[in-house]
Amino acid sequence: MDAFGASENESLLPSSSGPGGWDPFRRPLDSVQPWHFRLLAAVMLAVTSLSLAENLAVILVTFKFKQLRQPVNYVIVNLSVADFLVSLTGGTISSLTNLKGYFYMGYWACVLEGFAVTFFGIVALWSLALLAFERYVVICRPLGNARLRGKHAALGVAFVWTFSFVWTIPPTMGWSSYTTSRIGTTCEPNWYSGAYTDHTYIIALFTTCFIVPLSVILVSYGKLMRKLRQVSDTQSRLGTTRKPERQVTRMVVVMIMAFLICWTPYAAFSILVTAHPSIELDPRLAAIPAFFSKTATVYNPVIYVFMNKQ
Repeated sequence: MDAFGASENESLLPSSSGPGGWDPFRRPLDSVQPWHFRLLAAVMLAVTSLSLAENLAVILVTFKFKQLRQPVNYVIVNLSVADFLVSLTGGTISSLTNLKGYFYMGYWACVLEGFAVTFFGIVALWSLALLAFERYVVICRPLGNARLRGKHAALGVAFVWTFSFVWTIPPTMGWSSYTTSRIGTTCEPNWYSGAYTDHTYIIALFTTCFIVPLSVILVSYGKLMRKLRQVSDTQSRLGTTRKPERQVTRMVVVMIMAFLICWTPYAAFSILVTAHPSIELDPRLAAIPAFFSKTATVYNPVIYVFMNKQ
């Protein structure tokens, strides 16, 4: 598999392959010390283990206790499923490849990891957008007494998975590609290519799978904060009898903030290298945003447990 991947997909290697035709499917990058790879492997193993345990606990507890089976929790469980799968695929593979110092599993495993992490990461972001919109509908009531019900939550979850799949499958079919990162132990969309078709995909992906859900989150969040300030000032019925709704809203806002703190550096880095593919960056520095983004899978279950009195 390694030889097939290396020969048939040589064009998919990052533009920073380096002197001597460095092949990330065959050997480590010479400029990175072995203990740096082992440190990354240890960090990823810890993050992956925590994420798998925490998200699995959220999923099992929600299904076990009937009082937790509410529409808003369907979306939160969907978020936990996405985070669990990010760790199961990307986290596990990344831990193993960093132990070796290169992507020894071959090209197709690289495509799998790149697709899985991108796919499940977008599912998580759109799930947060759906949560933010649900909170906006419940608190601001633009549709009267309408609120998210079970069938609405199910439709929202189906949309999130379908939409994410539509935008992450093209690199496996020829529109752009999934390739190794500059450090050679993880895989991601090909940010480094200067080709026009690759640029069109990256711009489309960034717009539909980051800018649009982020806009939904920010608009919903802004309207929520304005409404909550109003009810706090007037001490209306919403501020007293609907206190649980406000507590859920705080929880959703904290989850969104934690996610964005983790993913914004990676999004900014991706846009930077897309705009300037020839930029020279230390591979260790370039790896930090991608590894930091994977820690987002750890925070949501903690926030959910400590901010949910049920």
